Amino acid sequence: MNKILITGTAGFIGFHLVERLLREKDWDIVGLDNLNDYYNITLKYARLNETGISKDKIKYNELIVSTTSKYYRFIKLDLTDKEKILQLFEIEKFDYVINLAAQAGVRYSLENPYSYIESNILGFLNILEGCRRFPIKYLIYASSSSVYGANKKIPFSETDIVDNPISLYAATKKSNELMAYTYSHLYRIASTGLRFFTVYGPWGRPDMAPFIFAKAILEGRPIKVFNNGKMQRDFTYIEDVVEGIYKLLELITSKIKNHEIEVKPNPLILNIGNNEPKSLEYFIELLEKYLGKKAIKEYHPLQPGDLLNTYADIEMIKKFGFKPSISLEVGIKKFVEWYKQYYS
Repeated sequence: MNKILITGTAGFIGFHLVERLLREKDWDIVGLDNLNDYYNITLKYARLNETGISKDKIKYNELIVSTTSKYYRFIKLDLTDKEKILQLFEIEKFDYVINLAAQAGVRYSLENPYSYIESNILGFLNILEGCRRFPIKYLIYASSSSVYGANKKIPFSETDIVDNPISLYAATKKSNELMAYTYSHLYRIASTGLRFFTVYGPWGRPDMAPFIFAKAILEGRPIKVFNNGKMQRDFTYIEDVVEGIYKLLELITSKIKNHEIEVKPNPLILNIGNNEPKSLEYFIELLEKYLGKKAIKEYHPLQPGDLLNTYADIEMIKKFGFKPSISLEVGIKKFVEWYKQYYS
């Protein structure tokens, strides 16, 4: 059984990935999250509870936590705690690492820049150091479509030059890619970075548009529509994203088992998106349709750090078996059904 560290397992994507791997029952999963209060921590505890982690069993900085599942253990730990992170790598001797923990959000980076440097730069450095000092077989880590910045070429391709980030969040994610490149070159750490494109769905983050808009619409409050709604996003449903990560991981483990993995100085970067951008106005229309209530719209100019459009070229990741199948209409319907049930 392969042992894997997944960081950010109380977060949106990390939680869903744990659920997916638990269905296979052939992974020894160690989950890690610092459970910060960037958004309502109750939702984070609820996600953990869904995967068998009881709130009353979680203790900060203890490297071993017993759970109700023999396949999943959870540790409350901050990535910036270098000593504890390295101890964890030494104790557990991981085969694989998937780093999803990060300080997220483009707009929040305008208000709290230091938290991004600490979590996304220092935290990722500690992960890389753990992988170097206690060698693993493969590292997968989260990047973001934000790295494309003001790129005018559509769709966004992994071969595009991304040297002009327009938010600090994007700058930290580009930095992660450069750091992974350096560690691959110096220490032969095989890695793949995933540029996620506007992931949404049940159990998502409350600071993202589906939550913010749904809550305001149901409460009869106005929603802020930036750039007069003339924006497009490559909305990617969470099940598609997680299945893509799983297929990538499955292929990597198979190649390693058959001694087919070659560590190159230039590690992989892959887009993971829906390849079908939709307008913000259409997104709002779908929310109105499934919530059964019209939105009160307040139009505002484009926010600093926001991209006008995102559109993923996914030809590269298709080679690893990724194939998005959930349309925005189906995805929003599923999200609204979950939202109403969870907040009932």
